[in-house]
Amino acid sequence: MGPGSVRRPRAPHRASPIGRKPLSQNLSRYVVTAVVVAHDGARWLPDTLKGLLSQHRPVQRIVGVDTGSRDRGRSVLHEVLGEDAIVTLPRETGYGAALAEALRQPAANTPVQAIDPVEWIWLLHDDSAPAHDALHHLLLAAADDQRARVVGPKVRDWLDRRMLLEVGVTIDGAGRRETGLEPRELDQGQQDGNREVLAVGSAGMLIRRDIWEELGGFDAALPLFRDDIDFCWRVNSAGHRVAVATDAIVYHAEASARRRRPTAATGDHPRRVDRRNALYVLFANLPAGALALALIRNVFGSLLRTLMYLVGKQPGSALDELAALASAYGRPFKLIGARRRRARTRRRTYSAIRPFLARGAATRRLAEMAANLMSGDGAMDSSGSHRAGALPGEPEDEDDDPLRDDGGLLRRVFTHPGVLLVLALGLVTLVACRSLLTGGRLGGGALVPVAGGASDLWRLYVSGWHDTGMGTDGTVPPYVAVIAALSTVLLGKVWAAVGLLLLGSVPLAGFTAYLLARRVGPGKLTPLWPAAAYALLPIATGAVAAGRLGTAVTFALLPLLGLAAAGILTEAPRRARRAAWATVVFLAVGTAFTPLLWVLAVLLAALLAVVARWSPWSPWTMPDTRDLVTNLAIAVTAPLALLFPWTLRLFTHPTAFLLEAGLHRPGLADPLVTAESLLLLGPGGPGTPPIWVTAGLAVTALGALLLRRRRGPVLAGWLAAGVGLPVAVLVSLASPKPLDGGPPAAAWPGVALAVAGLGLVVAVAASGPTIAGLYRDGGWRRWAACAVGVVVATPAVTAAAVWMWSGAAGPVTKVNTPVMPAFLAAQNRDGTAPRTLVLRPAAYGIDYTVLRGRAPLLGEAEVARLEPVGSRLDAVVTGLASGRAGDDGRELAAYGIRFVLLPAPIDRRMQAVFDGSPGLSRVSVTPRFALWRVTEPAGRLRLVAGGQAPVVLKAAGVDVTAAVPAGPEGRTAVLAESADGGWSATLNGAELRPVTVAGWAQGFELPASGGTLEITRGTFLYTTALLLQGLLVLVAVVLALPAARSEEEGDPDAEVPRPRGERKGRRGGAKRARGKRGSRRRGDAAEPPPPPRTTPEPRPDEVPETTFWGAR
Repeated sequence: MGPGSVRRPRAPHRASPIGRKPLSQNLSRYVVTAVVVAHDGARWLPDTLKGLLSQHRPVQRIVGVDTGSRDRGRSVLHEVLGEDAIVTLPRETGYGAALAEALRQPAANTPVQAIDPVEWIWLLHDDSAPAHDALHHLLLAAADDQRARVVGPKVRDWLDRRMLLEVGVTIDGAGRRETGLEPRELDQGQQDGNREVLAVGSAGMLIRRDIWEELGGFDAALPLFRDDIDFCWRVNSAGHRVAVATDAIVYHAEASARRRRPTAATGDHPRRVDRRNALYVLFANLPAGALALALIRNVFGSLLRTLMYLVGKQPGSALDELAALASAYGRPFKLIGARRRRARTRRRTYSAIRPFLARGAATRRLAEMAANLMSGDGAMDSSGSHRAGALPGEPEDEDDDPLRDDGGLLRRVFTHPGVLLVLALGLVTLVACRSLLTGGRLGGGALVPVAGGASDLWRLYVSGWHDTGMGTDGTVPPYVAVIAALSTVLLGKVWAAVGLLLLGSVPLAGFTAYLLARRVGPGKLTPLWPAAAYALLPIATGAVAAGRLGTAVTFALLPLLGLAAAGILTEAPRRARRAAWATVVFLAVGTAFTPLLWVLAVLLAALLAVVARWSPWSPWTMPDTRDLVTNLAIAVTAPLALLFPWTLRLFTHPTAFLLEAGLHRPGLADPLVTAESLLLLGPGGPGTPPIWVTAGLAVTALGALLLRRRRGPVLAGWLAAGVGLPVAVLVSLASPKPLDGGPPAAAWPGVALAVAGLGLVVAVAASGPTIAGLYRDGGWRRWAACAVGVVVATPAVTAAAVWMWSGAAGPVTKVNTPVMPAFLAAQNRDGTAPRTLVLRPAAYGIDYTVLRGRAPLLGEAEVARLEPVGSRLDAVVTGLASGRAGDDGRELAAYGIRFVLLPAPIDRRMQAVFDGSPGLSRVSVTPRFALWRVTEPAGRLRLVAGGQAPVVLKAAGVDVTAAVPAGPEGRTAVLAESADGGWSATLNGAELRPVTVAGWAQGFELPASGGTLEITRGTFLYTTALLLQGLLVLVAVVLALPAARSEEEGDPDAEVPRPRGERKGRRGGAKRARGKRGSRRRGDAAEPPPPPRTTPEPRPDEVPETTFWGAR
């Protein structure tokens, strides 16, 4: 719960008010011994002692302990308490040992006259100052609940005295301390009410002395950190109660936990000791069954947390995590002894303790750490959000109800404007793509029908030789690795990953565009319409209809790329460098799907550098032009390294820049698209709406040029549009050929138009605060703002209506029939690796594919084929389909092709031609396909000897191990793969001489003797390049992520040594700070909390002109 928020109040359970005689409590019989332990805490100690000595209900005894302080701590104790009440211990003494020694001192055992006395111990840290009535309320709570043996106070922050730190504590399944509070939650009474909890902190803890002696005090194995939770857990297990008294207040600086001072008891690794103690407390107190699960769970949890620390650039924390894990698991006998000691005093079952534990908090904490890393806040180990305890009579799982009205996760998520936008766009997508939601696999257009699983894609990507078609060592497009990674997350389901990226591109683009628009134009609602307009641009609907997976992914990724690029221009040098690496990661992913994006990025980077350096009307300034140029250079050059060696193909085949992920075939793009359509962001082709749909966006973007404020984002947007539109025109004029062969086809300008469209959206979003300001001004300005709002909203509403009405009409569809018949796929699993030639008549001639017993995978069709085998097979297939007289059918056997397949609809002319071919024999003709078999023995590996019939050997996989029978001299083992020098073979361990057969096939000369033939493919260079690529990607991701922040590093008040006192008004009186409600709680009148140091947020229309993107 953040500042100013209000949580649903709980039913109060208060003690009697001060000044009113309790009904049954006789506090005079309570004998309280206060123990103050000091360790380099001289800057807090005077206030702590002042609070102790000014108690409304004073203590009977005070003992001070100094554990080797190197500041004035011992002197302060001596001045206030006197020498007889002080004990000095070595600097390495732990907190529990210091308490035990203090209670053995004569000052802690002075006789006190009382009727039926009850001894209590009050623990205070040197940095914990109690309110003047804290002890009074603690004793009242103890008197109210006769079973309470430990009572703790409400703990507020030492500096911001309205901020809550603890109202009882608990522990989660990973041993982490949970307070049940939101970060920087202000005390507005929402946590009030005395209640039973698992534990309370040791700062201000009130303990019955007989219970302390019965349980042996704090565990000596816990010198610091988690000792309080362990003790209170043992108190609960012994059949007693631990309660929190919320009317008792202690102000705590948390100096040791926030690392504001060195702690000798923990050495140089306080975080490591903290983590080890957390695991120790968990393992020592859980029952056997829960312990077994915790032991397994925390191994994986700690390893995952270690990885996140490494990614978050905190190697020290990662090392501490591993060392703590090893220490906790490496001392089993110590753990067994601790469990035995606890078993002697256990009187309460675990089922009575379990409701007080934080359930699900460990998983939530890991998710929060990951979210903080991705959002730029760093992996801060912040407080959990699980409540520390339950009110008497309150359901145990009430706080676990996600629908309760207290700012819970679901409520916050589903009321977030960005999430609402995603839900609305998701609904629009479901209606528009209703024909693509059920039945079969997505395929058609530019999308290869989805086949295989994540393991198949990984195998394709890491293999140095690809058993696709006629075989090739070409580089697989890197986008295959991206889809494989996403498929792995989705339990290996490639179809789910493709469906999410293609059909989910519109809502995903809406959310990412909302993030960018909110940065450009601050506000929650004004960025919605520009983001919706971007998500429903014709580029998006056209990409879905045509199955353009590359454009769909890039379209959703572009706003994130814009956000990262904005950081290069606006952030401080260190953050700007990190933004440059974030740009590298996003640009690399986008380039893997659509290489043209890299060209556009280079042009934009050059233009931005020129404008920022030499233009006199540049609306932003950089502290160092060299930093800007360096960051831009990193942003556009590093992606080439991340995508190496695939990027070599882009420069050796420049037309590849005009292609994208998927097939490149005629009919998928409009070669006659008009200039008017391009100017209005209409790329042409299937699935695109009328060009007038986006007119409102263009008009509003033009109007944004008239703004006097926020010219920076407007100019940046129009720079992007000025680059994207001309490039789109040039792309629409090109007709490149696909790298795997085939006729040339018109290039699609969708990616260039997406960049231009995003630029216009940025310009429109920049005008959002101005429009909001006009609306607030009222009068005719409000009517003008409404008119502009209607124009801004029109593109999104119109595009959504048109898309839902027409649907995702295009070549992409659901493929229900398999590419290969089931019985044919079964015959291909005989180990000889035969191939199947699949032919389809096309308007430009014959389209054919060579399959190896399975359907083609994503990315295989884009791997460059090898020559001359590709051209030779083209000639054979052309001759076979034309019906010319010859041995084209028999020649297919030399290419390892055993079957010829004509899928439905069957071309009757070609059927007749194949029936008459001398080298083919019909197998079957059905309504779904027609199949022929090559009469000559065919397989991937054959033994050829003079005029004898070839012998087919087993040759499954890339590398081959086959048994070769003895035979005549002059035999040749022919592998139906390209002879490119990468193959080697041995027979019984002796190397064979390689030869080229028929001008393209790899052969090896065999002796007359038989034996074991082994053929291998050398892939050392490719494997090395792939490992280098993985290393570079990891480095880039780590450099792009923000450095993790510890909790103390995120504390804005960490360097302020003294608490803020009361502020004086003009007349010298105390100036009381007021919360949201302006109410005052009982008991706080004497110590009014000062207001927190806050910075007022500017109005959206009052952003200074010196900022580029506005308030951050």
